[in-house]
Amino acid sequence: MGRHGEAVSEAGGRPVYVPYALPGEVIEAELSGSHASLRQILIPSPERIDPFCPHFGQCGGCQIQHWQAEAYRQWKRDLLMTALRNQGVEAEVEPLIDAQGEGRRRATFRVATSADGVIAGFNAARSHAIHPLDNCPILVPALKSAPDIARHVGGVIGACDVAFTASETGIDVDVATARKPTAALAAIVHSENLARLSLNHEPLATRIAPEITIGKARLRLPAGAFLQATKAGEETLASLVVENMGKAKRVADLFCGVGVFALRLAASSQVFAADSDKASIAALAEAVRNARSLKPIEAKVRDLFREPLMARELKDLDAVVFDPPRAGAEAQARQLAKSTVKTVIAVSCDPASFARDARLLIEGGYRLMRATPVDQFAFTAHVETVALFKR
Repeated sequence: MGRHGEAVSEAGGRPVYVPYALPGEVIEAELSGSHASLRQILIPSPERIDPFCPHFGQCGGCQIQHWQAEAYRQWKRDLLMTALRNQGVEAEVEPLIDAQGEGRRRATFRVATSADGVIAGFNAARSHAIHPLDNCPILVPALKSAPDIARHVGGVIGACDVAFTASETGIDVDVATARKPTAALAAIVHSENLARLSLNHEPLATRIAPEITIGKARLRLPAGAFLQATKAGEETLASLVVENMGKAKRVADLFCGVGVFALRLAASSQVFAADSDKASIAALAEAVRNARSLKPIEAKVRDLFREPLMARELKDLDAVVFDPPRAGAEAQARQLAKSTVKTVIAVSCDPASFARDARLLIEGGYRLMRATPVDQFAFTAHVETVALFKR
């Protein structure tokens, strides 16, 4: 099985990738370049199961609902192992942790209008066209109404993308469009009982501030802020980070976002937190001011891609956690490799960029103690990693 969730065959001595097929199956498929479209399964795999969603195979949101759990879990673990091997890194990779929980608390619906009305859904499989949806079974129950709300928004403002976040105080909606705000759009916050409605990350109407609890703190979400896709995913990643920190007293949380690690680590450690997103840092600082029983957190706006913490700035720290976007943290990893920090924890959403950063740390004298794959994007080819490095 390939890293994008497609079965791999061969034609003319070259690999061919077949979506929705499984290893060991005999199939008929229509070849088109390096990919093939599944037409008929002649001999199915004994690991094949029926997908639970009627949209599977048409909607592009999920790639794998047709594979037995044990084989699927091993494949996801293998994604991390293969990425590390490709960088020449040998490591103990632990079993995959399921972090789907009750479902995704974040989702973005694409909306289009036509003479036939308004449609809302996700991209169709291998296409930029919209596959219409009335429901999505992998979302949290609180987002059950998301397709209807997206269509309501589209009916008012036209084609757009509508991002939903299920906060603890209600649904937070952020609309991406070139259109200007209107009173009718703002009114949706009340008619749909939303917490807040924003336009291009700028709050347009708020009924109640969208908030979440992080450790001992209460945090108001900035419009358009990054949040882990599932609550279980956030809690699993944070639990692994806190556990791997041990008894470190002075720590840094780099690429900290709104502080899902920093606010938990501050229960016992003094924390320096940095991220390039000003709104996220402001929200973290506000949460710190309103929280009790936390060690000091210094939250700073800093672009760690262009201006990583230098080795000399890291010298007084006992431990560092970094959780960069998909591209990884090459510049920061190079500075960590030059540092004297005893404990480094890498959190990653991309096995390939993680493996590259891991190699840099190892070349700088760190030992990769263990790597734990975490599955919060169930039924897709995405996998998270939490890894512990020591020197």
